[in-house]
This record gives sequence, structure tokens and C-alpha cells, in this order.
Amino acid sequence: MYDPTVARLTYRALLGRRRAAILFLLPGLLLVIAAAVRVLNGADDQVAADLLGGFGLATMVPLIGVIAGTGAIGPEIDDGSIVYLLSKPVKRTTIITTKLYVAVAVTMVFSAVPTLIAGFILNGNGQQVAVAYTVAALVASIAYSALFLLLGTVSRHAVVIGLVYALVWEALFGSLISGARTLSVQQWALALAEKVTGNGLVHSDVALPTATVLLVAVTLGATWFAGHKLRTLKLAGEE
Repeated sequence: MYDPTVARLTYRALLGRRRAAILFLLPGLLLVIAAAVRVLNGADDQVAADLLGGFGLATMVPLIGVIAGTGAIGPEIDDGSIVYLLSKPVKRTTIITTKLYVAVAVTMVFSAVPTLIAGFILNGNGQQVAVAYTVAALVASIAYSALFLLLGTVSRHAVVIGLVYALVWEALFGSLISGARTLSVQQWALALAEKVTGNGLVHSDVALPTATVLLVAVTLGATWFAGHKLRTLKLAGEE
């Protein structure tokens, strides 16, 4: 279920100069804002929770997930270079799972790690806020990577669709329509953060058991369907 050659090629594609600059931008902005808030406002648990939730989990994590998830396979399908991988004696399911591992690793490094650092800057992990949002970012990274990897497999407009989901569905509809929050990776991840803090600073509209089931189902379902789509992709010589 893991191929080092596929992983190396995927890391190289994701951490190229252009994508790396974008990946560093959002975490850097979070750390700068966290430092400024700490200097101007001092240590405040609620402010820390609001910033890590409002900017970190709601904006930074899904956007990095879009970049890593779609970038792990979408460009290869668009330019036709995926043919090189498909012509090798590597199972197509292994290609998908390897790319998912890479996308998850990149998303975690560029979202969960800065979230933890920002949390310690903001309030020194008071009331476990930094750890809670780090756990949420780690879990959300897995689900977002699987979803956006699937999008990169099935659509040439994966980045646009991913941005619409992250910025319109979760950020806009999720804040206005309560029913939309049930179908939100952000809310599922917040359920775990709420469990970690347990003090009312973090709130999710989805119960933890439901959130856990949905996170697992979406991750496994998206991975399976992406693998199925790749298995049914025909090379010119196979037709």
C-alpha cells in the first residue's frame, strides 16, 4: 500500500518552488498574527480559541488541504504524466494510498505544527487550547486530504471545487445554516477539540460519536472511490 518511488515523485511535485511558497504563506501569517495578538492583547484563552478556530481550522487547514490533496495527483492527470506511473508494475490502489499518505503528511506539517506553535504563543496552551486545535487540525488534515485527492482524481477543476467547498460551504453556509454544519469536516474536527478542552471554549454542532463515524466514513470512502476511479482509467495502449 506504499511505494517509495511514487512518494518521492509526489513530494517533489508538492514541494516545488511555487507550491512551497503558498504552503509556507498561510502558516507564516498565522504565526505573525498570533505574535501580534499576544503582544497587543496578552494571554487570553478565549481569544486564542477564536483565532485558532476562525483562522487556523476554518481557513488555513482546508486551504492547505486543497493544495496538497489536489496537487498530489491532479496536475499529473491534467498534463498526462500520470501515464508514466500507470505503465509501471505498481497497483493503482497503491498509487492512490501512497499519494494520500504524502498529502496527509504535507497537510499535517503545514497546518497542525503551526497551529500548535501559534497556540503556545497565544496563551501557552492554557486550558489545552493549543493541543485541542492541534488534534483537530491533525484529524481534519486526513479527511481533507482524502476528499481533495478524490477531487483531483475525478475533476480537472478540483482546485476550484475544493475552494468552493472550503470557503463557501464550510465558511459561509456553515456559519449561516445550521444544517450545513453537520456536513462539515471543520465541525467534525471541532468535536474532538471540544472533547480535549471540555470547558466550553470550543464548541461543535456535531456530537463526537457522529463526528468520528463521519470522519472515518468520508476518509475511507473518498480513498476507495479515488482508487476505483484510477483503476478504471484506461491507457491508450489498453484500449
